[in-house]
Amino acid sequence: MHIYKPSELHHFLNELGIAPKKGLSQNFLIDGNIIRKIVAAADVKAGDLVLEIGPGPGSLTQALLEAGAHVVAVEKDTVLAKALERFKTEENHLEVFCDDILTFPLEEHFSEKRPVKVIANLPYHLTTPILVYLISKRHLFSSFTVMVQEEVGRRFAAIPGNKDYGSFTVFLNFYTNPKYAFSVSHHCFFPEPKVDSAVIVLHTKTPPDVDDEEKFFELTRTAFSHRRKMLRASLKFIYDSVSVSDALEKIGLNPLARPEDLSLNDFLKLYDKLRSTKSLT
Repeated sequence: MHIYKPSELHHFLNELGIAPKKGLSQNFLIDGNIIRKIVAAADVKAGDLVLEIGPGPGSLTQALLEAGAHVVAVEKDTVLAKALERFKTEENHLEVFCDDILTFPLEEHFSEKRPVKVIANLPYHLTTPILVYLISKRHLFSSFTVMVQEEVGRRFAAIPGNKDYGSFTVFLNFYTNPKYAFSVSHHCFFPEPKVDSAVIVLHTKTPPDVDDEEKFFELTRTAFSHRRKMLRASLKFIYDSVSVSDALEKIGLNPLARPEDLSLNDFLKLYDKLRSTKSLT
């Protein structure tokens, strides 16, 4: 039985004697078309190894298993984690763990010899910490297909010059190739969240070669902390304004440029020029 229809989901939850928990950001999909689109966006094929984060009642889990994937499901809710066991059969390759993904021992279950596709409906309040954690383990993964708040999704996939473009956009582009897949109406969930969602696909890649990633991201975060200011002003806390203006000119950019004007490649060039300049911090 598929439980993405509202009546079936309500019956399922009633049988378990539970209701969605606000504290766990539980908003369950009730649209079969969206579930199919997620599987397609993640390019799930028979034999793929998939890490599903927060599967909830299991409507997406069931679709992944039907596509022939080997699914490792990590669900924090003890009742729902136990209920996922119903999908285990001789044909279905499913492992269920009741755990928090931020403490789940990924290296014990996955190996870079067999890259994993991550699929997750991320809690809105934990979207950034979870993604940062997963990207820190990127050697284990080939892609992340994530459901996030719609405005957050626009930020993830923004391009230079767009108002949604920011330091986390640069961070994601450093380690992945982000793609905005499609939007999801708030009407596709029970209970309905107040905002729409979006599905974003992040394909991992070899990051650029920089001498100090921490210093590079200090530059980009500082730049966007005053995004409406020119870079020579926003970066004055770590580099003097003359050095910033000179570096921008040397890489062929306007010395009056603002942070949102620069692509990842531009920031890399700027960092390369400035790294020989004595930092003020």
